[in-house]
Amino acid sequence: MSLITEKMSAYVADIQDRLVKMGRPKIAEMFPATYLNTIETTVTPDENGAFVITGDIPAMWLRDSSAQVRHYLPLTKDDPEIRALVGSLVKRQALCILNDPYANAFNRTGEHITQWQFHDDTEFRNPMAWERKYEVDSLCYPVNLAYHFWKASGTAAHLDETFKSACRTILDTFEREQRHAENSKYYFRRTNCPPTDTLCNDGKGSPVGYTGMTWSGFRPSDDSCTYHYLIPSEMFASVILGFMAEIAEEIWHDPGFAARVRKLKGEIDGGIAQYAVVDVPEFGKVYAYETDGLGNVLLMDDANVPSLLSLPYLGWCSADDEIYQNTRRYILSKRNPYYFEGKAAKGIGSPHTPKDYIWHVSLAMQGLTSTDDAEIDYLLDLFETTTADRGLMHEGFHKDDPELFTRAWFAWANSIFAEFVIHAATR
Repeated sequence: MSLITEKMSAYVADIQDRLVKMGRPKIAEMFPATYLNTIETTVTPDENGAFVITGDIPAMWLRDSSAQVRHYLPLTKDDPEIRALVGSLVKRQALCILNDPYANAFNRTGEHITQWQFHDDTEFRNPMAWERKYEVDSLCYPVNLAYHFWKASGTAAHLDETFKSACRTILDTFEREQRHAENSKYYFRRTNCPPTDTLCNDGKGSPVGYTGMTWSGFRPSDDSCTYHYLIPSEMFASVILGFMAEIAEEIWHDPGFAARVRKLKGEIDGGIAQYAVVDVPEFGKVYAYETDGLGNVLLMDDANVPSLLSLPYLGWCSADDEIYQNTRRYILSKRNPYYFEGKAAKGIGSPHTPKDYIWHVSLAMQGLTSTDDAEIDYLLDLFETTTADRGLMHEGFHKDDPELFTRAWFAWANSIFAEFVIHAATR
């Protein structure tokens, strides 16, 4: 049974018309398949809420599933079927967090056997978890989705006691991980894998000092952190804690809960202010990607979101913020070890994929955070020529040859491309 609604089809047709009038017939041709990719190919309705796989991996990531439906939120006010779908995903995500706040990806049932069950050693064996890589952003994305769904649809039915319990679990986890070495039982060890697929120091990660920020084992790429205060994720955490406090006050009428949230947000903000800003010659003050609170910083950016490139999109700052603009110039230059320029394209990739591979997610994010119409037009040009004539987005593609790519079915990339196209068509 198709989940595509009449209102959704009409919306797609309207955006296509706008694109044709803009002189973008190729983008107009690509738009329906990318916009509909998530709802057509990755969603399974379930009594426990919608289960949304990433594409070619049959598991649900909290991060990906949230990002995969974000571009549907404008429809939720007037389309009851899409509203019900997003609401059921929020329900599923809340249950996942209550099941295991340290897991980044989940199985639909506890009967699925994953390859990692034979190679992973962690303190909690959980048959519902596809993988237990603890990533701060995995707990941020469901709150972000629930908040923006509330604002877009006008409904607060999903902000129920189950969701509140999930938020309390998120708070407990973030607070515990402010002092990871002292308070946390979490560890993660994987055998027969690259170093980025496991944590050093017997699964506890490299040493950190107390900063007020909250520890993350892994990045949104699912690669391990070098230094475990991952600045884009700290900023995302700060943003969603603000959302959580607003929900606590306006929906739950719980000032005590809101006060606890704001206290944690203030501690994270203080850590960011003290440890995340670095002076770089030729660029000025920029944000580091990671720090450990012991004097070490890592200057780079990764295509996966949250990223430094995505900060205005996440709601941390405005697109014209001075430190953000300095950081943007830095990460969109060869000073960023994962920025690549080639014959076919230039943009940000990831250590998660081969050298010289640029990600469609990062190109879309570059467009969504741009204040320059010429840059937006250039990025639209790139999208027309880097899908290997398949019309769908990939994970990464080679800077000189888009026929060389990873992941032919990667729904997040299709969704964020569609979101960028809508942004470009309605600006």
